[in-house]
Amino acid sequence: MFDINGKDNSSYNIDNIALIKEASPKVGALIEAEYNRQKNNVELIASENYCSEAVLAACGSCLSWKYAEGYPYVRTSGNTSRYYGGTEFVDQIEEYACDVWRKVFDTDYHVNVQPHSGSQANFAAFKAILEPGDRILSMSLDNGGHLTHGSAVNFSGKLYDMVFYDVDEKGYIDMEDVRAKAREFRPKLILAGASAYSRIIDFAAFAQIARETGAYFMVDMAHIAGLVAGGAHPTPFGHADIVTTTTHKTLRGPRGGLIFARKELAKKIDSAVFPYAQGGPLEHIIAAKAICAEEAMKPEYREYIVQVVKNCKALSDEFIRLGYKVVTGGTDNHLILLDLSDEPFSGRILQERCDRIGITLNKNCVPCEKRSPKETSGVRIGTAPMTTRGYKEEDFVKVVQRIDLLIKQLREEYR
Repeated sequence: MFDINGKDNSSYNIDNIALIKEASPKVGALIEAEYNRQKNNVELIASENYCSEAVLAACGSCLSWKYAEGYPYVRTSGNTSRYYGGTEFVDQIEEYACDVWRKVFDTDYHVNVQPHSGSQANFAAFKAILEPGDRILSMSLDNGGHLTHGSAVNFSGKLYDMVFYDVDEKGYIDMEDVRAKAREFRPKLILAGASAYSRIIDFAAFAQIARETGAYFMVDMAHIAGLVAGGAHPTPFGHADIVTTTTHKTLRGPRGGLIFARKELAKKIDSAVFPYAQGGPLEHIIAAKAICAEEAMKPEYREYIVQVVKNCKALSDEFIRLGYKVVTGGTDNHLILLDLSDEPFSGRILQERCDRIGITLNKNCVPCEKRSPKETSGVRIGTAPMTTRGYKEEDFVKVVQRIDLLIKQLREEYR
């Protein structure tokens, strides 16, 4: 793992890169270059993080070779059986993964650990309860939602009838607008969750509106799952009918997805994942997900999450002190949106120039977006990865000051 100064306190990655270079000098050299980029850069992408060596080892283990279409013999959903032999041990790993993830979130919901990503988790969750053409009420991409929450270029926008609730003039979710549109449009599903929203989401209020209008309620907590696990954000469990998440981001696990659902939806969820959306599960990733879950229950993980939030508040406060506009005027979680609508340059330009000085962040749309999605009027900045490496509040203040100097240079260039 890289430390605060970019030093790697282990030879794990170096040893693996050397092995790869023996087999493929080209691929090995490119992986080594990316390793050095990550080691030397300040990584601020809110959807990224560093995982443990145990998680990495599971991802590269002998489980990579094992095919296991279907589900373990012991399932609460009724979908029981594999379509391959030799699954005794991967069955136990998958069942253990299900059990330990329920413990992480203190829930009795059914869980499916097979989705390859958050997007595939959402795809399967929609399939389980919706038919093409059914209506979904969600947050638009411009206001902080995710591509799979109804973007016109995504399966969600192509298969379903999308209606979007608004944010208010400060960028907060407008719960009165949610209620009004739910009553007017009568969606079959109300979806909460975001990829670029910096405030607490009121799951109880969403659930009440769903009950009032006869809709299913689903939460995509991919970004905040680690905060929920660490007690820094209210839980959606007990409110939502379905909860989806990724296992990387704030959870610091492998790239992958999970679906939780009320028990009466279990069979539909499992059937939507396999055989509808996917074939064989990635058992090596499922093992890594189980390790990630164990790590998320340790006291030091909760301490980490507390520091992530503290760091993000410090970062936000420093931008505001310097005169910048932060969407919603601050943050309650692991990210902020820096609004560049009034700047003569776009989010893309700032992203590219930050790359040149060793700071990695990403362009992002902001509410009332005026530029194209390829340009954007904002950047999204997250504190989870560098907090993993040991950054504290004062370190993020220094990062903000570096970005401030760069922005001042860009203003001179583009005025």
